[in-house]
Parts: sequence; structure tokens; C-alpha cells
Amino acid sequence: MSDTESFTSSTSVPRPDPEGAVGLLDPRHSQKRRQMLGLIDRLRGTGAQLDLDLPVIAVLGSQSAGKSSLIESISGIKLPRASGTCTRCPTECLLTRASGPWRCAVSLRLVTDARGAPLTQPHTVGFGDPIFDKGDVAERIRRAQLAILSPGIDCDRFIDSALDDAAEPELSFSSNSVCLHIYGQEVDDLSFVDLPGLIVGGNTIDRELVQKLAEKYIEKSSCIILLTIACETDFENQIAHKLAEEFDPQGSRTIGVLTKPDRIDPGEEDQWIRFLNPENSDRPLDFYCVKNPASQALKDGITWEQARRAEHEFFSQTAPWATLDWLYTQRLGTEKLTQRLARTLTDLITRRLPELQNELEKLLAATESSILRLPPPPSDDPVAEVLRFIGAFTLAVERLSEGIPGDDGLFQTLHLAQAAFQKSIRLSAPDFRPFERAIARSVSPVLPYQPDPAEVPPPHFLTNEEDEKTYPLQDDSKAIFIDDIMSRANDAVTRELPNNYPFIVKKQLIVGFVDKWDIPAKTLFLKSRQVLQMQVLAIVNERFEQFGFLRQRIAAIVSEHIRVRVLETEKRLDDLQNMEKEPFTRNGHYFADYRSKFLAHYKALRRKESHAFIKDLEDENKGNDEFNKLLNTAMSSIQSLGFRNFTANDIPRLLPPDPMESAIEIMADVRAYFQVAYKRFVDIVPMTIDLVLIKGVTVDLQKILLVGLGVKGPGGFERCHQLLEEPEGVSARRKELVKRRERLARAREELVDVFV
Repeated sequence: MSDTESFTSSTSVPRPDPEGAVGLLDPRHSQKRRQMLGLIDRLRGTGAQLDLDLPVIAVLGSQSAGKSSLIESISGIKLPRASGTCTRCPTECLLTRASGPWRCAVSLRLVTDARGAPLTQPHTVGFGDPIFDKGDVAERIRRAQLAILSPGIDCDRFIDSALDDAAEPELSFSSNSVCLHIYGQEVDDLSFVDLPGLIVGGNTIDRELVQKLAEKYIEKSSCIILLTIACETDFENQIAHKLAEEFDPQGSRTIGVLTKPDRIDPGEEDQWIRFLNPENSDRPLDFYCVKNPASQALKDGITWEQARRAEHEFFSQTAPWATLDWLYTQRLGTEKLTQRLARTLTDLITRRLPELQNELEKLLAATESSILRLPPPPSDDPVAEVLRFIGAFTLAVERLSEGIPGDDGLFQTLHLAQAAFQKSIRLSAPDFRPFERAIARSVSPVLPYQPDPAEVPPPHFLTNEEDEKTYPLQDDSKAIFIDDIMSRANDAVTRELPNNYPFIVKKQLIVGFVDKWDIPAKTLFLKSRQVLQMQVLAIVNERFEQFGFLRQRIAAIVSEHIRVRVLETEKRLDDLQNMEKEPFTRNGHYFADYRSKFLAHYKALRRKESHAFIKDLEDENKGNDEFNKLLNTAMSSIQSLGFRNFTANDIPRLLPPDPMESAIEIMADVRAYFQVAYKRFVDIVPMTIDLVLIKGVTVDLQKILLVGLGVKGPGGFERCHQLLEEPEGVSARRKELVKRRERLARAREELVDVFV
């Protein structure tokens, strides 16, 4: 059976008990009903209604619909009427049949603070001593409502003091409730909450406040809606029924009650009586009808007993009510309505108890999980806690600087930047051309970085060490031709002997390519700085996320520490750049090896481009008949002169000295030194950045943090305590969850007692 079907069955028309005991008077059910109602009241006392959908009867109706008279009829007490405050906050009534004298205890159930914000832990406070005279209840309720509407004043001042009743309350309406616990031999076991009457017209703000307050109750699936309809007003024009229909469109948890039947115009009774027909398909709700005292009777001081007798006489002696069938008469009178409400509420509570227990356990587990996901609360020893945090943070930064495996590690992030740096330095190699600028357009490219390696491959001594695919196409505008070198050399001569040229020529060429290293080095440095600072600050945010002030202070101290390391690294890199402008190497073998190779390479290219015969010879153009004929004639003539061991490979030695020999040697020296300096620079720059900046950030880091935070020395405890203060949101969230856990735990204790 579904919940809706179960609820509907529990709200069916009461049938006579075969043994003669009916409703609340049946001793077999009254004790159970009393226990169920008491349990729900205790659960509300724990604040569990904030987390659980507790069964409740909510009395809903428009202003002047007869709600107050209905409450008086059910509870047996009088409500304050003169001031109008009775309709401005909910009134919870818990009626308990008990032996002994009649008594009433009044309390305030507070769910919002003075600003109207929900409390994390609702609570109930007593309001005065128990009342033993029914005549004193109305005044106590009036004072309790005034206390609720004036949250800025201590509620105890309203109990007996003569506060100015004419003073305007601070609030027009409130979600806080006046709670009435009524005990007596003549009362029925029942509990309900009377909601402020819905306002028609009037102040828009008040009208919306009252409606939202009603909606908070009736939107819950375990709320039984007691819909109060006055017979003196057209049914369709009463906003209470529209609101109930909105939240309970099937009518499965709504019970209607018709009030003021004596106000029906003569001859129109049938249109209201049909509401009481259980088989009326037009109105699926179960309706009851009550007759409460008129205003004049209330002014005359009619008692509750007199009112009940008058109600009985009205329905038993007034047409057409007195002539209705039995099924209709079972829905007439306050007693029948009260019995139905008590039975329906008890059945709902009984059915909901196992569900409430399951829901409560799930909520407790979820709450505990949420608490565990929060950062741990601040320590009672803030100095030790700060020291522990700083130690763990320092170790994390050291691990970062040493290298952490993974795609997002510091060194993995810098690998691409280091490769780009190395490529940029390699591409700064001087573009020497061992022939004159004037004939540049008529000769083929001659350096290792060719547009077509298949035609003129790079020298073997470079292809084994460098990736020629990274070299760009030649750019003649950046080329340095042999006549450019000779011009520089001649301009630099002072007192040197012939064929001797100053070292300054080579130094200027070296400084020329070293100057190009500044931007790639700084680019790598800035990238390293950016990645380091980003990842270190990420550790700061991760380690100190819950402590906003501490996180800000450490981030500031670490940023300043990195700035100091940055300045030191910049100085070191500038020194490296300046050192490279003073050519020097102790790697003589490496330099000499490259010098001889480049010298031979440049000379061979120059001879090849300057002498067609040598070019054909070196290109092994011997397959050409004319060339072979000339070569054989030349070789025969030379050998006939007595040089019998002379070979074709010796022919280049017959050439006259190259006037550009000195320039070729300068080219070879500078190009060979580039290899030495390049290899050195592409290693020493990343190593310097690593040592001075990346590893350097860990140097004295813990000491710098301790000094910067002021952990030690006078006032250290107070400073650490301030540093560990949680963000307000985290603290508030923890407090809210702890309060929820507390009230759920108390609610579980109440439920456990029921199932034991």
C-alpha cells in the first residue's frame, strides 16, 4: 500500500466499535495515542523538525474563518482576542488526558533569532509557572505572544511585569511558537499547531509573510492540513482552500471543517451539507462541521461545557441538520472532529516511526561524514600547530624542488622551456660564408644548415651532435661573408706585423653571438620563476586552505622569499652572460678538434667555389670525356718532369696561397669557439636557475617563515592563535553540523526508547 493510500485509509469515516468503545474513549488506544503524541512533542523539543518531516496537524484558514473558536472548542481554553496578537505567531497545543487537576504549561519554542534568521539549534524555554485556572490562560498566551513579537526584550520581563501593552511589537509576525501543554481528565489526547490566519487584502508584506509561514508547514508530506472554511463566505473565494489544494492536490492529507453553520442563508444549507457526503466525488476531502459560540455568547462568558451543549442542541434540533442521515451526523460536532483528528494523527505517527528512524540514521551518517570532510578544528596549542604546519610545508617545497614524478611536476613543466632555450642558443651560431659577398648569389649554400641536405649535407662532425632538422633556411641578410671578415681584420690592425690581426676581431664576433643569448636565457628564467611561484603558492593554498589569515601571511612571506632568490638568480645569469663575452676555455682539445674540422671545411668549400677544375675534381666528374682528357694530359706532363708519385688529389696543392687565408682562420676559430661556449652555456644556465632559484627557495625557508610569522618570542601564542582562526564560513558550517548531530542524537535517543 502506498503512503497516499495508507493516509487515505487512516482518514476514512469512523465506524462504530463492535464492542461499544469508540475513538478517544477506548482505553486500548488512548495510552498508545498518548505515547505517540508525547514522542513527537519531545522530538520537536530536540529541534528534529529542522531535519525530519515530523507528523503534525496544522490548522489552516483565513482570518475570521472561526479558527480561534475552533481551537477553543478542541482545547477547552480561551484565546486572547482583544489585542489581535493571537493570529501573529503559531500556537502549538499538546492535549493530554491525565488524572489529577487540570493544568497548563506555557513555553516558547524558538526556531529563529531576533533578526528572523534560522537558529542552528532550536530550543524551548519555559514561560512562567504552570497554570491551574483556565481563566488565566488567555492572559499568559497574550504575554507569551508579545514576548515572541519583541525578541529584543528578555522574555521573562513579559511574564509578570506591567510592560506597556500599547507599545508596538518589534515584529508583525514570527515563526517562533507559543506552546501549550494542557493536561486534564476532560481533554482528549491530541496535538496540533494553529497557524496565523491568511490575510485577504491589507499589507502586502504581512500577507506574504503569513502565507510563507503556512507553506513551511503544509508543504511537508507528513503534515495533516485541517482546512477551516466559514459557511458565511463563498467556498471558491476562500484562499485557504486554494493554498491547501496547491500543496495537496489529491486531498489525501487534508481534512476540512465547516464553521459558522448558523450564518448560512435560509434555503442554501444543501450546498454546504453536500460537503459532508463521503461519496461526493466533486469534493474528495473529508469534511466535518462544528458550531462554535457566537461573538455575543463569548462576551457573555459562555463556558466550554455550555458551548458543547449548545453545539449538540444546534445539530440535534435545528433543521435541516437534525434530519440528516447517520453517515452525515458522524461528521457533526467538535467531538467527532477531535476523535477523527486524534485517530488520524496517531495512525500517521505509528506508520512514520520506522521511517523516521531510518531517515534519522541516514541523516546522522551524512552529518558525521560532512563533519569529517571539514578541516580539523584549530588546536588548543596554536604554537605547536603552527610549527607542525610550517615543517610539513617546508618538506613539501623541498620535495617539489627535488623533483616529483608526474606530468605536472616542476621539472616536467620546465623540460619544454629548457629545450626551447637550447634551440634558441644553437640557432645563434654565426653564419660564416667562405666566399665574397659579390658572388653570393651565384654559389650554392655552404654551411651545415642547408635547405636541401641531400645536395650539400652537413659536415659529419656536426650531424653526429646536432639535429639538422631544427636549423632554419639560410638568410643572406644575416650571413657573414669572407670579405666582411677581412674588412674587419684590416680595420683592426694597428702595430701588428703583416698577416697578423688583432684578437679583438675574434672577440667582437664572439660577443656578437653571445649578445643573442640574453633573451633566451631570460625567457627560460622567467618561465622557471613563473612555474616555481605558481606551484609553491599552490602548496600554500592546499596546506593552509582552512586558515585564511595564515594562508595570506605565508603566501606573502614566500613570495618575498622567492623575489629575493629571483634577484640573486638574475645577478648570477648576468654574470654568466658577461663572462661569456670574455672568450676563454680550458677545453683546448675540444676547441682544436673543431677548429681543424671547420678550417678544412671552409677551405674546401672556398676552393670548390673558386676553381672550376678543382670543383669538377672534387665532384668526381671523371665520367666526362673532355674532363678526363684534360686531367690525363696534365698528369702526364707533371709525371714526365720526374714527379712519378703525383696523383690527382695532389693537384689542389699546386694552387697559389689564398689571400683570404687569415679570414678563414678567424672564421674557423670563432665557429669552433661557438661550439665550446654553446655547449657550456646551455648547461650552466639551467643549472644556475636550478641551484639559485629552484633549490635556493628552500634555503632557510623554515627560519624565514618562523621569523616572518613571529612564532617565537613575546606574543607568539596570541599571534599563532590569530593565524589559526578559521574562516567564518568554515567555523559556522562546523557549528551548524555539530548542532545538527547533537539534536539528531537526542532524537535518536527518544526513538530508541520507543523501540526498546
